[in-house]
Amino acid sequence: MATIRKRTRYRATLKAAGGPVATKTFAKEDTARSWLRGEKRRLVREGQPPATLDCDVGQSTSYQAIVRLRRHPAQYATFNRLTDAKKWAGQTEAAIREGRHFRFVEGKRHSLADLVDRYQREILDRKPLAKRKDQERHLAWWKKQIGSYSLADVVPALISEHRELLSQGRIRRGARRSPATCNRYLASLSHAFAVAHREWEWIGRNPVAQVRKLQEPRGRVRFLSDEERRCLLAACQERDDPRLYPLVVLALSTGARQGELLGLQWSDLDWQRSVAILHDTKNRERRALPLAGFARDLLQRMNKVRRIDSALVFANGKGRATFPGSAWEQALRASQIEDFRFHDLRHSAASYLAMSGATLAEIAEVLGHKTLAMVKRYTHLTEQHTSRVVARMNEAIFGSQ
Repeated sequence: MATIRKRTRYRATLKAAGGPVATKTFAKEDTARSWLRGEKRRLVREGQPPATLDCDVGQSTSYQAIVRLRRHPAQYATFNRLTDAKKWAGQTEAAIREGRHFRFVEGKRHSLADLVDRYQREILDRKPLAKRKDQERHLAWWKKQIGSYSLADVVPALISEHRELLSQGRIRRGARRSPATCNRYLASLSHAFAVAHREWEWIGRNPVAQVRKLQEPRGRVRFLSDEERRCLLAACQERDDPRLYPLVVLALSTGARQGELLGLQWSDLDWQRSVAILHDTKNRERRALPLAGFARDLLQRMNKVRRIDSALVFANGKGRATFPGSAWEQALRASQIEDFRFHDLRHSAASYLAMSGATLAEIAEVLGHKTLAMVKRYTHLTEQHTSRVVARMNEAIFGSQ
């Protein structure tokens, strides 16, 4: 229920030659004039000439809107015009009934910087360092750009404007951020807003959900040719870091990610089943990594001379799981392989599976993908196998007719 109260106030001002001496506001005119007379007598006693004192009482009118609904705290606001008070009261009552009002108030009370700080404490700090560092960098950028804005003022147009600014930004080597990178920045901000909406009830909706994502290029499929593979493996064997060669062999034979391999521990290896259990995967599900042939033999030889001061399979000299980046770059230069990243070993493994006749479902299972969307980039490599399957079916049905 909405109520509008008219409020009249009387402003009493005692003036002297040099300007106002004292001023005060009262609800009644008689009270205002009585206060003026008392102040004037006091100043005269203190030596102020009566002729220099002047009394004035001004009147002002305002309208206080009050919205009271059962099981909700009363809401108050004051306006100079009656129409503004009625408009606010109607909108506020409707918003309370629809559950929007208090979220809007919270959105005005908290800034984007407050959101990022709380999200850091309650969400990001619970994640492993390797998984949260990218999100921390993304949110730090948003906080720097629009951290001073209240959440109610962070609208899709503002985010879209800064998305364009983000895409024009330069990163290392002077290159611009790719559309995929910009979309990751948006995704980090979107999840923070989603938590603020669903769990904290700071906002009524997620503004990032209305912002268009940048179009990303088709998935990269860079895999090693037979000659490149031989050269790379030979170059890896010649490096000073003994971890590089088995890392590359295992990546090529299993399609595991770099982080999954570096986090592998000896206790994760099941020699009887010939699998390695991956506990910390990208999709947060445990996965059994098949070990076969040369890769399994290589791991068994490493197990015989392994370090006793670290449980990690690929521990560095200090017993930590770090990637031998320097040795990897040296191996690429020595083998004269260009435009190739360690993650492309995963693409190479998937491509070899496709060319060996594996179906997309089988490739997805080996790589640990939940859907086939990520492995459809290898469709063209499975066409020859598919043609052979169709040929065998037709031969079985129609014979040599």
